[in-house]
Amino acid sequence: MKQKKVYVVPHSHWDREWYFTIEDSNLLLVENMDRLMDVMDTDPEYKGYVFDAQSSIIDEYLSIRPEEKDRLSSLIKDKRIYVGPWYTQADSLLVNKESLVRNLLYGTRIAEEMGHSLNVGYLPDIFGQNTYLPSIFKEFGIDYSILQRGIYTDQLNGDLNFTWKSPDGESVKANNIYYGYGPGKFLSSDDDYMEDRLLPILDKIATMNKSTDNLLLPSGGDQVLIREHFPETVKALNEKDDKHEYVLSDYETFMEETFAEADFTNEIQGELIATQKSRIHNTIRSQRYDIKKLNDMAEKKIINELEPLGSMASKLGFKYPKAWLDQMWKMLFDVHAHDSIGGCNSDDTNQEIVNRLTKVIRMADGCMNLLKKQMTEAVSRTLGKDSILVLFHLLPSLFEGSQKAVLFTRDKDFSIKDLNGKAVHFDNLNQEYISGGKTIVVTAEGEKQVEAPGYYRSEVLLHDLALPSMGYKTYEVVVGEEAAMQTNEEAQNNEIENEHFSISEENGSLQLSIKSNDQTIANFLRFENVADAGDSYDFSPLEEDEPIYSSTVKNAQVSRYSSVEVMEVEHSLNVPADLQKRKSGIHSKELVIRSRFELRENEAFIRVTHDINNGVKDHRVRVLMQTSIDQPDHSFGDQGFSFIKRPTINPYMENWKEQKFAEAPVPIYPLENIAGATDGKLTAAVITKGIKEYQLLKETGEFALTLFRSVGLLGKDDLAWRPGRASGINNKVVYTPEAQMQGEMTFEYAITFSEGYNESSLFQLVNEFNDHAVNYQKQTLNTFEERLDRFEIPYPVDALASEFSLLNVSNENVFFSSMKQAYDDESIILRVFNPTSEVQNVAITSDYITSIVQTTLNEKNGNAIEEHVTVRAKGYVTLNIKVDVQ
Repeated sequence: MKQKKVYVVPHSHWDREWYFTIEDSNLLLVENMDRLMDVMDTDPEYKGYVFDAQSSIIDEYLSIRPEEKDRLSSLIKDKRIYVGPWYTQADSLLVNKESLVRNLLYGTRIAEEMGHSLNVGYLPDIFGQNTYLPSIFKEFGIDYSILQRGIYTDQLNGDLNFTWKSPDGESVKANNIYYGYGPGKFLSSDDDYMEDRLLPILDKIATMNKSTDNLLLPSGGDQVLIREHFPETVKALNEKDDKHEYVLSDYETFMEETFAEADFTNEIQGELIATQKSRIHNTIRSQRYDIKKLNDMAEKKIINELEPLGSMASKLGFKYPKAWLDQMWKMLFDVHAHDSIGGCNSDDTNQEIVNRLTKVIRMADGCMNLLKKQMTEAVSRTLGKDSILVLFHLLPSLFEGSQKAVLFTRDKDFSIKDLNGKAVHFDNLNQEYISGGKTIVVTAEGEKQVEAPGYYRSEVLLHDLALPSMGYKTYEVVVGEEAAMQTNEEAQNNEIENEHFSISEENGSLQLSIKSNDQTIANFLRFENVADAGDSYDFSPLEEDEPIYSSTVKNAQVSRYSSVEVMEVEHSLNVPADLQKRKSGIHSKELVIRSRFELRENEAFIRVTHDINNGVKDHRVRVLMQTSIDQPDHSFGDQGFSFIKRPTINPYMENWKEQKFAEAPVPIYPLENIAGATDGKLTAAVITKGIKEYQLLKETGEFALTLFRSVGLLGKDDLAWRPGRASGINNKVVYTPEAQMQGEMTFEYAITFSEGYNESSLFQLVNEFNDHAVNYQKQTLNTFEERLDRFEIPYPVDALASEFSLLNVSNENVFFSSMKQAYDDESIILRVFNPTSEVQNVAITSDYITSIVQTTLNEKNGNAIEEHVTVRAKGYVTLNIKVDVQ
């Protein structure tokens, strides 16, 4: 009897785009899928081909070969071809948690409709693993995970099979493909191949499997054609190898049989970003900032605005834009594949990603434009008033605070009132006069141009609002009377403040005062510029390069309104123009950073904006914020549904070269929305919009936020932090001049300081900074601000109340994750999460709810909720809610 059983799993790792375009990929896909099915039809012994666990290949293939649907479905149903559970292989550290959930929702449903979805959370190539993936897999009914990157060898404790656990306590059975997804790509029974390559790999894998004699041999590669000889090769190997029994198999069978036969006691928890065996590309989070920012905008428009607005509207008689959202999500999933969102692609591919994201944003804006206009018109008809402003609040809790709006009025002076006639206090942040232009009038004598009167466009910030939970409220815009507003006034000194902070410019330095503890931080913010000798995958320091720091600020200007104060300053750095100039020590370029600090009444954070017109190449720019925390050991960052801790000094850094790590384990980390530092007494944090990379500097206590990096090569050999071959395509130099990020860029984030450390308070600030709100003014002066206003549209609902609230979530420690229409019907799916370390109970209240069922992420089955919902510590719940507003 043979000692070891080798599961040979034929597969193809299918990159949607990379140094090639998605069009190239799809052309190959159709050819390869045609051939794969032909081989399956002619060779019944060939089974278990894994098509990278992606269901997007079904959509792409059937769009070209619709006549092959039944044939493909039959092979999937018979488990001879495996697809799903993903729609695309998403980079789990660079996208919103909801994007991961939706990717699996679409991926599993499409695969199941074709016959079967792979019961393995397959992660062959993404650059690190999100800490909540085990929990997310479990809620999709997925029992197993197979992954490559992110694990230290000593974490394995002698077994490649283990239990992988999330912060909420959920887990899956997992396997680490130690040699990646391609050790059996060139599988052969040739004597030289067996002795030199195959048997040494199997022996090494065997030494790392103390609890089982089952060995997994992934046998595929990037965009490979099916290896038709594999069944015969497996037979030949069995005849020649007395030690190993080879079976042509699949990932599901391997995991089921292996975990049924052995008890694996090792448990690994949390985010997996180790760089020992496989490259993680930790600094890819700051590559192609333009893509990161656009993706952040697109995700938030859909998740925070369009889906909840559409859900509310659908219960009031309007159409939920499901088909449009399906298109938007699938375009986003294409962006979220690990190479795509990483930005480590050819310029052609990155330009297509930018175009795709821009299209998603336009589609989301268009859908919201229609819904807002239709709903506002129905309110207007009920009130019999035309000049109204409807404010929509899209969180399931009451709102008190400020909201921005753009208003158009014939007169310069106007006021805003509620429907009881009470004036709303607001600041007019920016007002401009717009010419009315000319209109064409058809007369009996022909067309005539008529001069149209001009009007005013005002950007206002409305204060002291009280808006209903997941609902809207109507206000009236009254022109021609004295407004309850205050415009910009000239400042007498260079200082701004609110109840929580003050910022002043003194002798070219920015001082921050924290009022809660009477602490002043001198020179609290500066900029760092260094060379980037790396490539699209990794930042690389230049030998003997010294950081260049900003010194004094200049041109400080302060603007004050009644409830908002703004300071604008400039930092200037004299830096080398490119890598060659940097090596020669020639500082010939001025890098100017224009910063804007905004303090609003009652807000416990500082709004920060930086504008940079980048004309420098081969460099990295970070903003350094002083936390005033002495020698911090750990930072924290949000990931999924809670915070995780990360060390400021990685202990593996000391001898990573001697241990032959694939990449230096630098303590540079990703963030989803917020990251910071705390010593238990003081917490300093940064909330970002599209900025995805940070480092907490232990020696200085500064929080380093990477704004962007610029490089001009896709791949490069022998980087300082990544020795060896170039990542990606390594037999050709691919230039990426657009990755130098030349031109104007804007960066947005918020800074907060608070006493103690409170997870709920921090997540509340994330909600406040991200503005879960939209608005609409009924007016005829401007039809370009909202692009579809120029066109005639149907109004499906004749009348609507002036104020409405759909539902409310009672617990302030439980937060909104998403609200949308269910995948299968017209009920509402509401997902909330609890980032705290204690169990929370939540009551969902509404005048219109008829039933609530607690379901899972895959929206199947569930249990009816009678009184309240229990949300486990660091966990989340998904609720299927039926509503009747008739």
